[in-house]
Amino acid sequence: MPEPSKAVAKKEAKKEKKEEKKEEKKEVPPPHTPLPHRRHPPPETPDPDGLFLSKPQSVLVDGGKDVTAVARVDGARLPAKPSVRWFKGKWLELGIKSGARFQFKESFDKESKVYTFELHISKVALGDRGDYRCEVTAKDKKDSCSFNIDVEAPHPSDNDNVLQAFKRTGEAKGDTAGELDFSGLLKKREVQVEERKKKKDEDDPFPPEIWELLKGVTKKSEYERIAFQYGITDLRGMLKRLKKIKVEPKKSEAFVRKLDPAYQVDKGEKIRLAVELSHPDLPLRWYKNGQLLKPSTKYVFENVGLKRILTIHKCSLADDAAYECRVNDEKCFTEVFVKEPPVTIAKGLDDQQVFIGDRVVLEAEVSEEGAQVMWMKDGVELTREETFKYRFKKDGKKQYLIINEATKEDTGRYKIMTNGGESEAEVIVEEKQLEVLQDMADLTVQASEQAVFKCEVSDEKVTGRWYKNGVEVRPSKRIHITHSGRIHKLVIDDVRPEDEGDYTFIPDGYALSLSAKLNFLEIKVEYVPKQEPPKIHLDCSGKASANTIVVVAGNKLRLDVPISGEPAPTVTWMKGDEVFSAREGRAHLEEQKELSSFVIESAERGDEACYTIRVTNPAGEDTATLHVKVVDVPDPPQSVRVTPLGQDWATLAWEPPKYDGGQPITGYLLERRKKGSVRWVKLNFEVLPATTFTATRMIEGTLYEMRVCAANAIGVSQPSHNPQPFMPIAPTSEPTHLVLDDVTDTTATLKWRPPERVGAGGIDGYLVEYCREGADEGVPANTELVERCGFTVRGLPTGEELLFRVIGVNIAGKSPPATLAHPVTIREIVERPKIRLPRHLRQTYVRRVGEQVNLVIPFQGKPRPRVTWTKEGRALGEDVHTRTSEQDSVFFIRAAARAHSGQYQLRLQVEDMEDTATFCLRVIERPGAPRGVRVLEVWGCTAALQWEPPEDDGNSEVTGYSVQKADTRSMEWYTVLEHSRPPRCTVPGLVVGNEYRFRVFSENQCGASELPGLSANTARVPRPGLTLKPPKFQEHDFRSAPQFLTPLVDRSAVAGYTTALNCAVRGHPKPKVVWLKNQVAIGEDPRFLARHSQGVLTLHIRKPGPFDGGTYGCRAVNELGEALTECKLEIRVPQ
Repeated sequence: MPEPSKAVAKKEAKKEKKEEKKEEKKEVPPPHTPLPHRRHPPPETPDPDGLFLSKPQSVLVDGGKDVTAVARVDGARLPAKPSVRWFKGKWLELGIKSGARFQFKESFDKESKVYTFELHISKVALGDRGDYRCEVTAKDKKDSCSFNIDVEAPHPSDNDNVLQAFKRTGEAKGDTAGELDFSGLLKKREVQVEERKKKKDEDDPFPPEIWELLKGVTKKSEYERIAFQYGITDLRGMLKRLKKIKVEPKKSEAFVRKLDPAYQVDKGEKIRLAVELSHPDLPLRWYKNGQLLKPSTKYVFENVGLKRILTIHKCSLADDAAYECRVNDEKCFTEVFVKEPPVTIAKGLDDQQVFIGDRVVLEAEVSEEGAQVMWMKDGVELTREETFKYRFKKDGKKQYLIINEATKEDTGRYKIMTNGGESEAEVIVEEKQLEVLQDMADLTVQASEQAVFKCEVSDEKVTGRWYKNGVEVRPSKRIHITHSGRIHKLVIDDVRPEDEGDYTFIPDGYALSLSAKLNFLEIKVEYVPKQEPPKIHLDCSGKASANTIVVVAGNKLRLDVPISGEPAPTVTWMKGDEVFSAREGRAHLEEQKELSSFVIESAERGDEACYTIRVTNPAGEDTATLHVKVVDVPDPPQSVRVTPLGQDWATLAWEPPKYDGGQPITGYLLERRKKGSVRWVKLNFEVLPATTFTATRMIEGTLYEMRVCAANAIGVSQPSHNPQPFMPIAPTSEPTHLVLDDVTDTTATLKWRPPERVGAGGIDGYLVEYCREGADEGVPANTELVERCGFTVRGLPTGEELLFRVIGVNIAGKSPPATLAHPVTIREIVERPKIRLPRHLRQTYVRRVGEQVNLVIPFQGKPRPRVTWTKEGRALGEDVHTRTSEQDSVFFIRAAARAHSGQYQLRLQVEDMEDTATFCLRVIERPGAPRGVRVLEVWGCTAALQWEPPEDDGNSEVTGYSVQKADTRSMEWYTVLEHSRPPRCTVPGLVVGNEYRFRVFSENQCGASELPGLSANTARVPRPGLTLKPPKFQEHDFRSAPQFLTPLVDRSAVAGYTTALNCAVRGHPKPKVVWLKNQVAIGEDPRFLARHSQGVLTLHIRKPGPFDGGTYGCRAVNELGEALTECKLEIRVPQ
């Protein structure tokens, strides 16, 4: 073998040994073990501010093995059951991949109140490695944690003794030969390398479902998106592997064209998902994240030929999901990505400078209502965990950060950030200067005396705290803290040696402290301690005896145990096997001299246990055991349901409660109310031992709700869940006044009236039945209900005698039948024809030209008479219409004309019998103008007129004339005479020196003529010696620029109450008015309503909030100028 090959072989052998040593050091975890600890992370302590008791740990696992991630959540901190979601990467939710490889499990331990959530991944591949995230949500609380799963390819385990297999044997070993046969070793190594490569090619490091998504993808961005979605970092390796896969397109039997792999749509827009089927009758269903979609206003299904289209309107972030289309067993998938537009900052933050203790409000306005923003202080995000100090508020597009009481630590730069912009402002918090008017002085006191520390500051509103040797002093029976005006006092009664020390008063919000020292004069007395064994002074003292204490849930339980012993013994309480030492909270311990108390403020079911008290001192110990039993009201009854119903009654049934509260159930209490009412009415005042109850005295047709409460010796349970509302209802009574209206050879017409009692169920209709006389079973005459109170039964046998009956039907069923008293013979009866001419047609019927003529003339006769209409012996014209029924005849003219006037005759004939009727129709219109109007004579101030009647009187007698006059200079007409019957008149009261013209209108029943008759000559009343000289007229210019007569006035309003701003403006032409807020036009905001009436301007502000305060203005503009008035509006928030 050449030397270079030997050198390469040696290097490869050394490298192989190193790899084998590394493999020996690694520990292979057994299958189905949760999170193998290869990286050995440090033990994790529970986060006091988070929800996790233990978080999933990062793990390194070999390919092909199973892995489990476990998270434990403290349920005692949560108001409700939490929900968990698992993610891979940033946003890929694993819930949609639940199946054979990804499995989810959750459990709950009632004793420890701990929720356990598990994620199990079977046969992990290289594509499963990456970052994972667990997110827990419970109402307004939310927490998340991240962990990593790293996957390694499997290593062979049968190469531990490779060198032992290639040692030279004694026969082949020479003097110059080495101990190992390197040529054989290299040959074997080449075989192993080839086997490893072959096995590596056979392993699939990628999830199997990824190749279905990659088929048909042509854009590079789609490959990167899918790789990012599945956490694949080796993009080049994925593309090489895709080239080797032979894509064999499988022809679908149901789909001609499937969905695209993915769709993208902007938020608020609509998107259409379309597939094409091979047959139009194939059933198709749409799914979203595995949930069946139903048609609605948001999801619209369309069928266009073979195409099936799903349209999603107004897409939101909730529509960003995986969609599936199923046809029998075939499926096609796609994903919809909803793109959210960036949120920009419309109005930025303002810098603020405040004092310690002031309220700070940072306000910003964004481009979208309810947008998600991030608040930061000096580059650190402010989260919900700081809500005790910071408060976040959203009001439409405005975002607020509120600091109720600012401190020196709140100074810094605050920033609001969105996905489309940011704004920054500086907040400076300064200290207030406080002056000390009287400082404290040192005190020296003896035992049992009183010590008083006193100081005085310049501000009466300043509060502060007292400290002793750096520890805050709390008020007690001996220690009193007072604040009166500017003076602060600390009084210590019955001074003891432990009260000696340095006392300090620190005002709140100021970097100032006042100190003084208390010196104690001590008289030393030697004391020899006495020892006495501890003793519990209870009847149940000792280990063998026990006592049971019963307490009602919600009541306070206080166990006062007297104890004695010298020195004072140490007291230990135990709840079961656990030591109880809480000093605060609902259940706590209180220690006093020679007394130990166990207090439960409000007993619960979980407090029921065995409690042990143990007292010890150097002289011995003593114990006592107490059993606490908590009794409570029972749970609500179960399975409440309403069984049969009646007109005014209903029966309620239920099951006993699951938990009786530790006491036997004594009975049940029932309540009822009308639906929508808030008042419940008791149905029984004594407990009911049974589990059914019939409620009566209800109103028919009214919706009711009923509920049941269980009772025991402790009390009454919560009401049961309300069943569905019910309505008492009953059938109607029988129809009334059933009569036979008509009968022919094959039909019979019945009429009746509605039932006397219909009830709240109403009546849906009637059933009509008939039967032969003597028969019992009736034959239905109608298949569908008859709504009106009348029906004609057809197809009856001629000559038969039949009985008829009518039944009312409603939602509650059928009513009793109403039956005719006597049978009916089916045979038609001949009746003489007779016309019943209406009273108004017995005289001349007058209508105006253009009006409608509609006359109904009833008649009678059997069988149906033959009707004939004529006009003065001739047939009717084409524009005159008639319509005849079995009981009347209608005469109709759409638009009456003068030619329609005349005599009309109606003739009825039945066999050889007949009857006739005649009426006169006259159509009238306005008359023409009078003729020959002229002025006969003028004397003094009076003129005489005369005229002739009009040629056309409008087919109606002329009833009078109206006369008008007009001065020839102004030509304004004035009526001087009305309803004058003779064709002449005299007009007095003319003005001397004027000249007049006259016109006359003729009148009839329709009114005055359209055109008047004008006088041929004029009437002039002369005035001798006078000449008219009209004055010169100059038009006044009324135009003026806008001017506010009443300006806006500053005012203050209460938040939530509608207010108005008023002002008055003058100007011609009418000015255009614009309302402003902070020098910006208000526009068409629905919260603002502007009114303008006779120059008075009003702006109504509907339910203003704190942000509606500011400077309001009103600008009036016309062609001559403009005017502006402003005022300040302050919005007060009620405290």
